Amino acid sequence: MKAYVIHEPGSIEALQFEEIPTPKVKPGWVLLRVKAFGLNRAEIMTRQGHSGEAVPWPRVIGIECVGEVADPGDSGLQVGQKVATAMGGLGRSHDGSYAEYALVPATQVMPIATTLSWEDFGALPEMYLTAWGVVREAMDIQPGQTVLVRAATSSVGRAAIDILKDMDCTVIATTRKEAKRDILLEARADHVLVTLVETAVSIRDIVPDGVHGVVELVGTQETIMDSLNACTKRGIVGIVGFLGYEWDYDWFPWMPSTVRLTRYSSETVTGKWGTAVLQEVVRRVETGRYRTNRFQTFPFSELHAAHRMMEENRATGKLVVTLD
Repeated sequence: MKAYVIHEPGSIEALQFEEIPTPKVKPGWVLLRVKAFGLNRAEIMTRQGHSGEAVPWPRVIGIECVGEVADPGDSGLQVGQKVATAMGGLGRSHDGSYAEYALVPATQVMPIATTLSWEDFGALPEMYLTAWGVVREAMDIQPGQTVLVRAATSSVGRAAIDILKDMDCTVIATTRKEAKRDILLEARADHVLVTLVETAVSIRDIVPDGVHGVVELVGTQETIMDSLNACTKRGIVGIVGFLGYEWDYDWFPWMPSTVRLTRYSSETVTGKWGTAVLQEVVRRVETGRYRTNRFQTFPFSELHAAHRMMEENRATGKLVVTLD
């Protein structure tokens, strides 16, 4: 099969297009024929070597994909069945989705009924499972509340806006670039703040008592502290991303009294939990309640160009790669 293999971390050119053996099914695993996959910042970090000993080399990276069952092994799935998968060591402890086939644990396979195209389906798994996980599971946001989404033009930020607006929440979105204001207004954000870090003071001009919650996608010490100070009494900050490229903390935030801090990691995604959630997400996309937020689609042969676009922060939504 054809795959992009990284022999040692580095620049985009570290992704080497090669012919490698197609994996053989083993007990408890399923072989998937990859049809599409979304790109994620975690993959850039891994490619650059920030994952340390968690990712042995050489490795095919890629933490999510959609496709068809090629060999179900002992899983009880059917050949040709539409499925999605994400996390569970994919692209880290074992080879991932940047390939024509992916061998994944059966416990991470999510059979999904959908009429969506492969490219639209491929945009959804990691993006919406992460956004749903932080908004609905970790933060327990309630309908009608006011929520700040930081770095809202990211794919997870866009998905969080869709989920929150479907819950009749008021959404305040942040971006670093004035040129992206209209994108967020079109995405149905009620208010857009153009700022590098400081939002707490501006938030009080919109909501004097502060917001009920903050979806924190930047994850630096500065932004986390600012998010905490933007919250009302018993408000909650949900850390879900590290777009600020800080993920090792040797500090503990001096939190405002009564404000809460939590974190959601998509590392906890399993097929058992993810199937029901992703099927509901797909249903809402098919009926127009949610959007795919797909920014651009690339053929498999242009994976380098897709990585370059993400690395240069030129996307406002999800980048998807499709295979023939």
